[in-house]
Amino acid sequence: MKFSFLRRYCIVLALLGGFLGLSQAATARTVLVLGDSLSAEYGLPRGSGWVALLEQRLAAEKQAVRVVNASISGETTFGGRSRLAALLAQHQPTHVIIELGGNDALRGLALDATRANLAWMTQQSKKAGARVLLLGMQMPPNYGADYGRRFAGLYQQVARSEKASLVPFFLKGVADGADPTRLFQPDRIHPTAEAQPRMLDNVWPELKKLL
Repeated sequence: MKFSFLRRYCIVLALLGGFLGLSQAATARTVLVLGDSLSAEYGLPRGSGWVALLEQRLAAEKQAVRVVNASISGETTFGGRSRLAALLAQHQPTHVIIELGGNDALRGLALDATRANLAWMTQQSKKAGARVLLLGMQMPPNYGADYGRRFAGLYQQVARSEKASLVPFFLKGVADGADPTRLFQPDRIHPTAEAQPRMLDNVWPELKKLL
């Protein structure tokens, strides 16, 4: 009888362990961040960028989420599009954050092409089973009111047509303050380490909904 009890006990433990393993596998999530220098810690101490802070916040909240930062300084939507398929295959993300487009505008690339690239990346990410969050950008006033309006509208159009989530302005509270240069490095393009928590706070509410 004692042997029979021990045997049943071991079977229960084995089944429970298997169930827990399946449960953990089912809840394992991967967030892929596809961005440019704003997400690649350009000019910042390693580990101080908003993506690194995101990893810390997820860990503090005990969320089983792996973060893959595939951001490259100078990246355009064309570059992101060319790299996306391999990244999706390699990391199999459950969530994709697309933070691209700013360099397209700085280089004077066609708005229609930027819109098409953002839409394509969103579509492919969704086809791969990922939920998509777009981080919208805005151009400085010297680009002209009409251009600025049309550029900012790109993200809204793609989010609406592709049913993706959207942060309307990734640099809200950083680039639109009374002193717009205070939270930027000397190049006036890249935010300082002080600005990174604010950038994460802009992303977090929408990402948390998706998670």
